[in-house]
Amino acid sequence: MSFFSFCPRRAGLIARVTLLEAMRQRLPQILLLGAAGLAVGVQGLRGINFGLPELKFIADLGFGGMVFFGSILTIFSGSHLFYSEIYGRSAVTVLAKPVSRTEFLAGKFIGMMGVAALFSVVMTVVIAFVLYTRESTLMQERPELFEHGGRLRYGDIFAAGFAYGLRFGVLAAFTLMIASHVRSSLYAVMASFGVLLICDLQYLAQEAYAHTGTTPLRLLAGLIALLFPDFQVFNLADLAGAEDGIQAEQLWRVTGYGLCYIAAAGALAVFSFKRREI
Repeated sequence: MSFFSFCPRRAGLIARVTLLEAMRQRLPQILLLGAAGLAVGVQGLRGINFGLPELKFIADLGFGGMVFFGSILTIFSGSHLFYSEIYGRSAVTVLAKPVSRTEFLAGKFIGMMGVAALFSVVMTVVIAFVLYTRESTLMQERPELFEHGGRLRYGDIFAAGFAYGLRFGVLAAFTLMIASHVRSSLYAVMASFGVLLICDLQYLAQEAYAHTGTTPLRLLAGLIALLFPDFQVFNLADLAGAEDGIQAEQLWRVTGYGLCYIAAAGALAVFSFKRREI
C-alpha cells in the first residue's frame, strides 16, 4: 500500500477496538476515581486555601489533578494499547489484512484520544458541579459578594477543560510517535515522561536563555520551542476567572496550535512505523 493509503472506516474499527480494550483496563478507572475524588474532596481544604479566593482555589486544584492524572493516563494507557498489539503479535494479523500502517496508527491514536476525551469530559463536569455547588452555597451565606450575580462563567470552565483535553491529545501523539520507533515499552514510557517534562518547563528555559545574551543558547532555545510544544499554552484555567474570560479567538488559537503538533507528531509516527519490522 502507498504511504498515503487510508480508509476512515478501517481506522474507525481499530479505534473502537482500542477504546473498548482501554475501558476494560483498571488504570483509567483508578485514575478517574482519584482525580474526581480530589476535585470533590478539595472542599474540605477550604480553610487552608493559602489566601486565594475559594472558588479559584477549588478550580486550580481540580484542574491540577486533572492534568496530573490525565497525563499519567495518556502515557501509560497509550503505551500499553500500542505495545499489547506488538507483543501479542495481533498487529501482524491486522496488518496482514488490507489495513495500512497509517490506518493502524490512526485507529490507535483515535482510541487513545477517546480515552483522554472521556476522562476530560467527566473531570470537567465534576469540577463544574463542585464549583456550582459551592458558589450557590456562598451566594446564600454571603450575598453581598454576589450583588451582580455569579462570579463564574461555566462556559469558560468547559473551554478550559477542552484545552486540557487537547493537551492530552498532543501528549498522546508524541507517545505514539516514540512507541512507533522504540521497541521497549518501558523506554517509551520514560521517554514520554521526558517529553512531558520538557513541554511543561519549556517556558522556564525560554526565559533563562533569553537573558543569557549568548547566541548559541538562544538558537538552542528556539530549536526546543520549535520541536516541542509549550504546554503552558493550554493552561486556560487562569483565564476562566478573569474579567474578560476566555475569548473565542484564544480558544481557536490554542486549538490550531495543538492540532499542528498532533499532525506533525502523527506524520513522524507513520514515517517511523512504516520502516519498522514487526
